[in-house]
Amino acid sequence: MKLFLFFIAGIFLKVSAAGAFTANVADSLLYYTSFDSTRIHYTIAGTGAPVLLVHGFIVNGDSWKKTALYDSLLAHGYQVITLDLRGNGASDHPHDSLAYLNDAETKDIMGLMTHLNINNYQVVGYSRGAIIVSRLLVLDARVRSAVMGGMGMAFTDPAWPRRRQFYEALSGKNVPELAAMVKYVQQSGLDQRALAMMQLGQPSTTPQELAGVHQPVLVIGGDKDEDNDTGGSLAAMMPAGMHGTVAGDHNSVVRTVPFAEWVLDFLQKH
Repeated sequence: MKLFLFFIAGIFLKVSAAGAFTANVADSLLYYTSFDSTRIHYTIAGTGAPVLLVHGFIVNGDSWKKTALYDSLLAHGYQVITLDLRGNGASDHPHDSLAYLNDAETKDIMGLMTHLNINNYQVVGYSRGAIIVSRLLVLDARVRSAVMGGMGMAFTDPAWPRRRQFYEALSGKNVPELAAMVKYVQQSGLDQRALAMMQLGQPSTTPQELAGVHQPVLVIGGDKDEDNDTGGSLAAMMPAGMHGTVAGDHNSVVRTVPFAEWVLDFLQKH
């Protein structure tokens, strides 16, 4: 059960002077076609400096709208962009294992930023979303600063046992400690095949790569997160890494006001 808790965390657009799309509606629901013809669903709210929010596993972009951070960013004048990573929500759900390899999800995000003509942005990822953010930090020079929430350093190992266990459980192997997760996926009508492929193709970012990340990065975790440390060791891998701790477990932290306050303060300063 501990492993399950780890993850269960186009309307009148114009281009602004800063080179980013702005929306004349409170929340526009849009699609764009990525590099391999996968259709990606995203939303935009607000008209200020762009902040991209990257969701975790077994959720989608709408999960951010249930957090204090989403409302706080809008209240402080940011443009908030969410997306459903491929295989999730209203985006396409490819079942080919190749569709999730070679940083496909990161390429989706980079293509979205190009599609929106955004040349400089900040990004916040939580849980599995933080893993994808680590790839953005390595691959996209447009990232000014980033927040990685709910993640320790274990994902830097390409052979991370937890990733393999999730893949095996979602692929039909009996993994007793993940039976509740698989049951949840099935009862919720989620795409089990796509979720398995995400785990198969999930990227790792090596300590050597992280040592080359010079953008400011806040790594923040819950003091009661049973599956991850609070991120201090991960932050220490990056030259401009910073570390924060919030009270709560893996699933609750991302929704809290203290998490929003930490993130907002960091984004405003960096």
